Amino acid sequence: MTFPLTRVDLRADPDADLETTVRHLRADGVIAYPTETVYGFGSTLSSKGIAAVKNLKSRGEEKPIIVLIGAMEQVAGLVWTDAARELAKIFWPGAVTLVLADPQGVFPKGVHNQDGGVAVRLSPQPVVRRLIAALDGPLTSTSVNGPGERPARSGSEAADVIRRMGRSDVHVLDAGTLPHSLSSTIIDCTGVTPTVLREGSVPVGRLRCAIPEIHGQDS
Repeated sequence: MTFPLTRVDLRADPDADLETTVRHLRADGVIAYPTETVYGFGSTLSSKGIAAVKNLKSRGEEKPIIVLIGAMEQVAGLVWTDAARELAKIFWPGAVTLVLADPQGVFPKGVHNQDGGVAVRLSPQPVVRRLIAALDGPLTSTSVNGPGERPARSGSEAADVIRRMGRSDVHVLDAGTLPHSLSSTIIDCTGVTPTVLREGSVPVGRLRCAIPEIHGQDS
């Protein structure tokens, strides 16, 4: 059975109107959209939006979701260590995700890890930046893929994943095929010394040029 999907063709028109997509997000809907690494499922930071993304991915409540931001001011309430500030200064915008402490509960629980940290990234992707500007707030991000599958790298792959899930309520922003890229590098900056949780697009060796004492094993 074929499920019709709402699709915005950004290949033919990179400046296509995103008003319908923004309304869908504000109504706690989920989208599939291009990031600087792979295609991601996303929502606003509403509790219903986050729950919808986790339900789509069959993601346990204890598993956090990355938050994409458009400006540093959107994460000013999180705890910034000196190392975190240095990493952001050098690698943002870009494919480096920083996990920052959130003792004041600035962000909803659905994006916290088990220790209360929030994984955030300043994205350089033009589509992401347009959406965040239109929403005037951050966007969640988790890769578009089924269990055990590689993340989608094109709008058509993202649509195929959604159809296999039997869903028709996810809007697809199709920017074509993304250049080959690993997922973002995730760094826990909640402690005294930052620790690489996942090596991705930015290797540990390059991170050590900025923070020599960073914990992590070179690939």
